[in-house]
Amino acid sequence: MRWTAALLTFALFGAGTAYGIAGMERTDVPGLGTVSDGRWVFPVLRKAPLPAGKPGPLDAGNKAGSHYADLRALVLPAPEGATADPALRGTDGWLPVKDYLGEYAEKEDRDELGTKLSENGLRHIAARGWTTPDGTHTRIYLMQFDTAAVVDDLFGRDLAPYGSPGYELRDATASVSDEHFPDAARIQDITASVYVEPKPYGTEQTRHAYISSGDVLALVVQSRKGAANPVPFQQTVTLQSQLLG
Repeated sequence: MRWTAALLTFALFGAGTAYGIAGMERTDVPGLGTVSDGRWVFPVLRKAPLPAGKPGPLDAGNKAGSHYADLRALVLPAPEGATADPALRGTDGWLPVKDYLGEYAEKEDRDELGTKLSENGLRHIAARGWTTPDGTHTRIYLMQFDTAAVVDDLFGRDLAPYGSPGYELRDATASVSDEHFPDAARIQDITASVYVEPKPYGTEQTRHAYISSGDVLALVVQSRKGAANPVPFQQTVTLQSQLLG
């Protein structure tokens, strides 16, 4: 995990606002000679441009933590060789709330969470999904609210309380905190709660994470038949966090 964490950290900061962890060959990492560890090749990523005179979401003067860039431009693109999930394209890039709520297993949870999102002033949802050749299915949802304070409250109280998620996903009968997610894969000033479906998990395993960055609350979900590889999941969470920073 040490080399994975280091790779995730240093590759992201190597080119100003351009970053990605696809370029380094595995054989370039000292001590590694095997061919593949399951990492994905992402395109070079650049933060979406801000409107003239507008601050970034983490700037000191941006008290509300507002993301002024188009939220649809902040969703992580699919890696090379992936097949896009048309169900997450939405209309003009905006996903209906009911489609996001479909990630959750229980109708009572979907109804309750839908009410909370509405009451807290959910503005819109941008999403993207894909399936890679190894069978991993990824879904990413970005939800934008009016202020960072609203996001912090939903994150800590409802969706990602300590120890386990507030609501179980449809693809995971149970989830626990992922204690093996490396600290170096976390991005400073962005909060991420990371979960994994423990054994026994049936025919497939699911990993997911909630990310809080300013006025945006994100959900990243990956599921795969057999076991879900932690390496591309770490890539996805880290890169998505970077785009939101």
